[in-house]
Amino acid sequence: MRIGSVLLIVWFVIGAVAAAQRGYFGNDDLSCTGIGTTVVTVLAGPLNYVGVNPKVSDCDLPQPSG
Repeated sequence: MRIGSVLLIVWFVIGAVAAAQRGYFGNDDLSCTGIGTTVVTVLAGPLNYVGVNPKVSDCDLPQPSG
């Protein structure tokens, strides 16, 4: 269990480094697509360095009823 936790943390750290290298954290794009792209890049982890370039092209947030 402990090795799995360490591997998961390392996976996310590598994904965060990839997102930082692409400039996603300094971006002022606080839209659903901007945040979504940052999140999927972090989740993709090391896959970013073997050619995966995840992007969220369209997302719709639910609107509150009222």
